[in-house]
Amino acid sequence: MFVYPKKYDVIVIGAGHAGIEAAMAAARLGCETLMLTQNLDSVGQMSCNPAIGGQAKGQMVREIDALGGVMGLNTDATSIQFRMLNSGKGPSVRSPRAQCDKKAYQFRAKAVLERQPHLDLKQGNVTRILTEGGHACGVETNLGLRVLGRSVVVTTGTFMRGLLHVGLQNQSGGRMGDSFSTLSDSLRELGFEVGRFKTGTPCRLNGRTIDFSQCERQGGDEPPLPFSYIPEKLNERLHDIFTLNHWRDGKFHVEQLPCWITNTNPRTHELIRSNLDKSPLYAGRIEGVGPRYCPSIEDKVVRFSEKNSHQLFLEPEGRHTEEYYVNGVSTSLPMEVQYAFIRSIPGLENAEIMRPGYAVEYDYCPPTQLHPTLETKQVPHLYFAGQINGTSGYEEAGAQGLMAGANAALKLLDRPPLILSRADAYIGVLIDDLVTKGTLEPYRMFTSRAEHRLHLRQDNADLRLTPIAHRCGLISGYRWEKLQAKIASLSQLREYANTTHFGGGKIAQWLRRPESDHTQLPEGLSAPFAAELWDSIQIELKYAGYITRQEAAIEKLRRNEEKTLPAQLDYEAISGLRAETRQKLASIRPATFGQAARISGVTPADLALLSVYLEKR
Repeated sequence: MFVYPKKYDVIVIGAGHAGIEAAMAAARLGCETLMLTQNLDSVGQMSCNPAIGGQAKGQMVREIDALGGVMGLNTDATSIQFRMLNSGKGPSVRSPRAQCDKKAYQFRAKAVLERQPHLDLKQGNVTRILTEGGHACGVETNLGLRVLGRSVVVTTGTFMRGLLHVGLQNQSGGRMGDSFSTLSDSLRELGFEVGRFKTGTPCRLNGRTIDFSQCERQGGDEPPLPFSYIPEKLNERLHDIFTLNHWRDGKFHVEQLPCWITNTNPRTHELIRSNLDKSPLYAGRIEGVGPRYCPSIEDKVVRFSEKNSHQLFLEPEGRHTEEYYVNGVSTSLPMEVQYAFIRSIPGLENAEIMRPGYAVEYDYCPPTQLHPTLETKQVPHLYFAGQINGTSGYEEAGAQGLMAGANAALKLLDRPPLILSRADAYIGVLIDDLVTKGTLEPYRMFTSRAEHRLHLRQDNADLRLTPIAHRCGLISGYRWEKLQAKIASLSQLREYANTTHFGGGKIAQWLRRPESDHTQLPEGLSAPFAAELWDSIQIELKYAGYITRQEAAIEKLRRNEEKTLPAQLDYEAISGLRAETRQKLASIRPATFGQAARISGVTPADLALLSVYLEKR
């Protein structure tokens, strides 16, 4: 047994999107950090769709960026198409999305990590969490290497006891072509509950064999809107071939590639239905629960049998590859069936499959075993982030990684933890849902999950979160200075809109009209301020009444969150509480009265008894 000479503050297991944000956050806070991964060549790999953002997910990416994270700027540097989803709808549901060059994203992420002070990258397959006095104190790899650390963050993705399925064939692995991890065995030994989930991915096609003339072209937005609040920093540190896009002359320059739309048809559906006996899902070979909101094509055909077609998106995987991702046909059917049903689709009659679709089952740990900091209740100084917590998606993983890495470091530095409320961020909604309610299927974020979504818009994430990041020490002076400049500019624009005449009154009065839009203003009037500032002010004016009501609800939420509950409160001692309520409160151990109120099955009467008991104490 070899014990590595250097002892670390934070050890991060895994180098996916959660691992990247966890390691970078801990290192930015000045902690000596180690990232350990099975394969250094797959750091930041986009195992499924090479896209970042989407409904509610785009808001989370902007929140990650506002907190100093990596995902937004790396997406801006390596994307090949940008679109604002729901641009014709209200501001609460507008969500940015970008299609990335997956290899450029991956290699640039690795370059960012390698250049980060206080961060080391090493290759190793961790098989065991080491503990001392009940606390996490390091890790052990399959080669007998022990690395000691003061805290450990686990971000294992789909690798824990991963099992891949194509038809009735299966093989061990966390991802096609990669091995799996036995770390969940160690977690079971430490007393953690471990469950089983599954996810899937579609086949990839050779673009040279696709007839795009039969497909509908889908281009990107012009001008493209970057994810990061500091896109001018794109080329500051990494002048390499993996930074595809640039900020120049005050503009974001992207050479955008189109995506393409086609559809399945009755022939496609018949081929799938007639081969369901070969599907591991329908043949009972898969035990794990899959994502309800991202079903396989088999599920779509069975569950929505009344539909004659399903829309598919053909998305390029990069600027220097011919591979296309077929968004909408996630499948685990055997190769011959995939080949047949793909060729029944318009434009794909001669398509060659470069990689088959497959399903993967993996171990996860129900997230009610975590504190809101993402530290485990069972083992202090051990944190979980990403798909180990039952979530699905790069953005959900990255958000958890940042919070877990930051809290691991802040605890070691004896500073207050970073906990975001449901009113602060989609990240707060995500973590509160996980640790309070748990999840019975792979969790995916939607705008409908956030009760304060008009407040949690994609355009104001920096205003909401950068001050919090500054207090924690997560961001540099430049980000803080830029935020202060934006706040000052917004104040000037409010004054300008309230004093400048247009349309028979002041600009502010004119913008309140439903039919008015700042883009209709003469250039001479709008030019003094950037379009993004006009967007923010216009939303403030048009939705002032809704925003005021939401602010009142947020204030009520904050009052409940300020009422903390003792960590060792004996719920059995509270007379009148139902047995179910006692069991749930004792299991989840809510940190605040507000969190207790959100536990499924806890009633207003239960909360009243709890409040009376605490007041008597």
